[in-house]
Amino acid sequence: MSIWPEEKLLTPAEAEFDTVDMTINIGPQHPATHGVFRMILRVDGEVVVDCEPYIGYLHRGLEKLTENNDYRQAMGYWDRTDYLAGMACEHAYVMAVESLARIEVPERAEYIRVIMAELSRINSHFLFLGAFGADVGSFGTSFIYAWRERERIYDLFEEVAGDRMFPTYMRVGGVAMDLPENFEERCRWLLGSIRQGIEDLDGLLTGNEIFVERCRNLAPMSTERAIALGITGPILRSTGLQWDLRKAEPYSVYDRMKFDIPWRPDLQGDVFDRFWMRLSEMYQSCRIIEQCLDEMPKGGLVLNADLPKTLRVDNGEAYIRYEGTKGEYGVYAMSKGGNKPYRMKLRSPSFCNLSALREMVIGSYVADAIIILGSLDIVLGEVDK
Repeated sequence: MSIWPEEKLLTPAEAEFDTVDMTINIGPQHPATHGVFRMILRVDGEVVVDCEPYIGYLHRGLEKLTENNDYRQAMGYWDRTDYLAGMACEHAYVMAVESLARIEVPERAEYIRVIMAELSRINSHFLFLGAFGADVGSFGTSFIYAWRERERIYDLFEEVAGDRMFPTYMRVGGVAMDLPENFEERCRWLLGSIRQGIEDLDGLLTGNEIFVERCRNLAPMSTERAIALGITGPILRSTGLQWDLRKAEPYSVYDRMKFDIPWRPDLQGDVFDRFWMRLSEMYQSCRIIEQCLDEMPKGGLVLNADLPKTLRVDNGEAYIRYEGTKGEYGVYAMSKGGNKPYRMKLRSPSFCNLSALREMVIGSYVADAIIILGSLDIVLGEVDK
């Protein structure tokens, strides 16, 4: 007797309309994956019935490289993780080392760091808005609007640090150099340009009926499920939970800043809410930068802690929770003496956020799976490390 179930014989009419699941391979070299990311979709017609994400194509050994360089030499690796917000990644790394070595940072340097970090957040969110408009379809103008403002931010980074995308401006104990003389004037002009750019994108996307219809009620997620999956940042806040490490566990000078966590009573964590959350956060970052410009001690002051030429750290460990552009960017550092860390570990928010991709896309259409992936706003340098 056969162990296999008896196959149902189809009539010629039934066989003509019989279907089987098909596998679609998206990536790792594909514009819609926003980097070297691959997902295999199993589809029944146009409907996704399963999704298998693949990562690891961009692994560069960040943690092990950091362990084999002294604390200062390792700086350059960290702004290549979330390379859209290099200053913010540098900020998290130096905070971890400073916590480990018990280093106090001068006040002016703290304000400069926050300004650079928030400009990095805006820069990253602009790229999301521009790329997401293109993902949804026929919104190539969003990319042009976003790139216009990003170029202006990068111009300012170049003036401050000498480099645009990978500035390596932060230093353990402070920053590499003081701001240019015309920085405040340039920065206030830039904030005006940024606000205009946000309004342009808001009108182009939020004011477009097709865009809203494609994103509303797509892949919603509850707060409880997001927490269970380890999701943080704008995606978690889009579920309605007002949680931001800059307010919940303030670091640097964020406890002196007045800003709001964007919220609406109808938030449900869908694709549109993830878009709206990042758009709204950019206005709050502008508020923070303006307050830093108003309150920052003037130039001519000490910018760096007085440290020896070779930094040696006693036995100990530290973990810094940092509100990165994608969520909780966590840096764990462990020392067993000497001028190099014994262990370094990055808690990648994009990696955790990707854990929700499979259940988000199952049941959606293939075209919507691309939008759902885009709404996660991953950056593969941070995922693969």
